[in-house]
Amino acid sequence: MEGIVRVRDIAEYFRLEQITGDDTSLDRIITVPEINRLGLEFIGYFVSTVFARVVLLGNKEIGYIADKMSDDQVRELFNIIMSEETPCIIIARGHECPPILKEMGDQKNFPILSTKQETTRVITDVVSFLDEHLAKTISLHGTFMNIYGKGILLTGKSGSGKSEIALELIRKGHQLIADDRVDVKRVHNSIIGEAPFLLKGMLEIRGIGIIDAMQMFGVNSILRSHTLDYVIDLEKWDQDTEYVRAGIEDKEYKTILDVDIPMITLPMKEGRSIAVIIESAVTNFALIEEGYDSAKAFDERIRNHILAQKKEG
Repeated sequence: MEGIVRVRDIAEYFRLEQITGDDTSLDRIITVPEINRLGLEFIGYFVSTVFARVVLLGNKEIGYIADKMSDDQVRELFNIIMSEETPCIIIARGHECPPILKEMGDQKNFPILSTKQETTRVITDVVSFLDEHLAKTISLHGTFMNIYGKGILLTGKSGSGKSEIALELIRKGHQLIADDRVDVKRVHNSIIGEAPFLLKGMLEIRGIGIIDAMQMFGVNSILRSHTLDYVIDLEKWDQDTEYVRAGIEDKEYKTILDVDIPMITLPMKEGRSIAVIIESAVTNFALIEEGYDSAKAFDERIRNHILAQKKEG
């Protein structure tokens, strides 16, 4: 599903001052995570204009309106800009709203907002906010944990013990983000995961029922959201399956919202301390990110040993 953002949301989040329009004008919906800075529109060229964007007026735009445009020209331009599709206008750097714009905004019940922030800062902040909140969201089955600062999604068949492993990891000081269902969205080239509202902080332990991790282990045992860094797929040990041994085999990935996330398959059987193995896997992932691959180092050690033996021979 797609997120919904209204002008009210950015006005409240960024503490923007409302100059024109009543409270209902803030209910306009924003559908595009981009900013429009007027350029060719000033000379009447609207061919590539995306009216669904938030319009931002900075030093150049306010200066051009004041120095180069008559009241009639301003009216003609902003009669087009203040369309039903345009969400709002934001005036940056604390500039006064041109009187003709204030008059038009009140007449049309169109929201013109103001901030003292610099123009570039407004662009960065508003676009980032909209990019995150308008991102497409999907739900995944699994348990999402913060382990050593990495977002780890534990997947596997229902009843494979993901929640019990999560409980053990929480007791070892790691953080729960979501159990059973994880809502994920793509922001830029990263996948962000969080728990649905009803499931936040909750774990389902078979034989016990639903437990509240925060109440049992403290507020630091849970986390609202995190970037998804790795996927660990848990499956029952099958003696006929060839599992990764040395780690030099081709890497696995799970594609989520067109982003490839590194993945490993972890076989489970009695006697294996899965929580400890998961911690080790995450540490190994982190080492690889930092440029050290244990499997490659081991392979290189073997190659050097063979070469040394040949020389001695």
